[in-house]
Amino acid sequence: MQIEAFALNLLKAIIALIIVIDPLGNIPVFISLTKDMNKKDRKKVFNTATIVAFILLITFVVTGKHLLNLFNISIYSFMIAGGILLLIISIKILIYGEWVEKNISPENVGAVPIAFPLLTGPGAITTSIVTIQTSGFLATFLSVLIVLSLVWLILQFIDKIHSLLGRVGSIVIARLMAIFIAALAIQFIIDGINAYR
Repeated sequence: MQIEAFALNLLKAIIALIIVIDPLGNIPVFISLTKDMNKKDRKKVFNTATIVAFILLITFVVTGKHLLNLFNISIYSFMIAGGILLLIISIKILIYGEWVEKNISPENVGAVPIAFPLLTGPGAITTSIVTIQTSGFLATFLSVLIVLSLVWLILQFIDKIHSLLGRVGSIVIARLMAIFIAALAIQFIIDGINAYR
């Protein structure tokens, strides 16, 4: 029974993180950010991005609870605030069809904006910190590892996936994921409010 509960928590954590990171919907952004690079440089950028994203996300997973305690913030307040933030992100994606970032430095594209905020943005950080409270550290850690491994795999075959989906297909996926992000955000807000009743 405990194994089943753990597997269910892990599955929920993986799905939530995939929805928030949305690697397929962000493919046009990744392509446009690396369009002037050769295959070797692009691969290096994507490898760097995945490693940096993993380190950032795991850092927040490990320290998130301590940061909340340091500032005397309850997890329920964080769930409400994080839910509002996720809702804003989902609305932004629904309007633009993708992340819209300005003032991008081509030299640091692997770290900023691919690793942060595209892969490890406010949505992923919020989701991970909330997930560690609801599903435990191991499920959260494994979900980060599995999802970012999947992201790395997608980035290795990005050209083939992009040609298969096309820009329109990627935008449709991004907007569809945005609806799920909005639903996740509302659930965070409801759970946070219910805790204060």
